[in-house]
Amino acid sequence: MILGAGAAGLMCAMAAGARGRRVLVLERANKVGKKILMSGGGRCNFTNIHCGPDNFLSANPHFTKSALSRYTPWDFTALVEKHGIPYHEKKLGQLFCDRSAKDIVAMLLAECAAVDVRILTQSPPRLEALGPPHRLDTREGLVSCDALVVATGGYSIPTLGGSGFAYDLARDLGIPVEPTRAGLVPVTLEPRLLDKFDDLAGVSLDTLVTAGSGSFRENILFTHRGLSGPAILQASSYWQPGEALAIDLFPEIDIAEHIRHLRAERPKLELRTLLGQLLTRRVAQRWCELWLADRTLDQLSEEDIGQVVARCQPWHVWPSGTEGYRTAEVTLGGVSTAALSSKTMACRDHAALYFIGEAVDVTGHLGGHNFQWAWASGQAAGQVV
Repeated sequence: MILGAGAAGLMCAMAAGARGRRVLVLERANKVGKKILMSGGGRCNFTNIHCGPDNFLSANPHFTKSALSRYTPWDFTALVEKHGIPYHEKKLGQLFCDRSAKDIVAMLLAECAAVDVRILTQSPPRLEALGPPHRLDTREGLVSCDALVVATGGYSIPTLGGSGFAYDLARDLGIPVEPTRAGLVPVTLEPRLLDKFDDLAGVSLDTLVTAGSGSFRENILFTHRGLSGPAILQASSYWQPGEALAIDLFPEIDIAEHIRHLRAERPKLELRTLLGQLLTRRVAQRWCELWLADRTLDQLSEEDIGQVVARCQPWHVWPSGTEGYRTAEVTLGGVSTAALSSKTMACRDHAALYFIGEAVDVTGHLGGHNFQWAWASGQAAGQVV
């Protein structure tokens, strides 16, 4: 029995069914694969060709190696091609469906149907007794199973079915759970700071964002609540409350030397115009209004140039928080990898009990890595349950 019909749960069901196992999947939502359907703007960034252990955060950075090495992005891509689903590489190794994420869900359901997997939706998991055999109360009555796989995900996006079931179950059984928080999530700014950028909502900039040990070269996006965009989402997984985000607005330019160079060639060029060419006119105007001397380049002193550097390279921002699980793509933390086998995802202290996917303390970078972990961990458990 598998709890959760998301990416990891359906992959596990396919693999177990292909081995001749009778498989029942319980899904608390009214349909399967809700997070798959909304991912990638509805086109599902289903894997990343560069996916590897370095693309994940975990208390044990080595835990993902076994599963990822045995079920690779090429394995899943072969499955996609088998079903004739057109796809493309968008950037940085990210593979997306050409048409719709519905193609991926349909593929998974077809594979499950081919090996007689049964799926019950609107069936919240209710564990009656832990075995084996394990006994669960379903909408079809009490069901016993030889092996139980928990693939219920994490807290992220509760409207799509996110819950803390896996963590609560683990704690009840004495299985350690690493602290959880929202990951790959926009950050919020306090009202006083937000007011300064409110009319920039919708503006996107190419930047290098650093938080803790993570640095990401991607776009940021100003929003009505704070900052979003790929670079912010990535950095949010490394950010801790009370810390600053360091946002380099000119990731390939030494802005001080650039100003000095242009000052010699075009002394009457206004600073706001120069910055507008590198950022956007609206951002340049706001930066000059708030912090910088809006003068011609020949009027800028070294102190003025230093102020540009201080406000732009990097721009330090202290978020007030994040938008939380409501919009987070993943949940950081989860069931401790110390309690699980990295080869089979089996719980070390409880026979025939498995945790896979987002429920585990394994969180990928943005760009298809979390899906690859779902496929790989689901396959690992499905080969042995």
